[in-house]
Amino acid sequence: MLFRRKGKLRKEFDEKLLIQFSNMKKDWLNDKSLLDKSFDPSDEVICAARLTEAKYFFLFKEAKERKITLR
Repeated sequence: MLFRRKGKLRKEFDEKLLIQFSNMKKDWLNDKSLLDKSFDPSDEVICAARLTEAKYFFLFKEAKERKITLR
């Protein structure tokens, strides 16, 4: 009985991870395009873009480790 719940929780958290992953990808691409278009970006904008990129790649590694694929 405990093992069934484990599978259900895993699926639930995998779905949440995919949602976070897609949202973070949108944010990262938005920040990246903002940096490309700006003439002289401030240090805060650069740091925010790097932080978003780090979060995106962390979620990417986590999804890869859990062997999650998009259907």
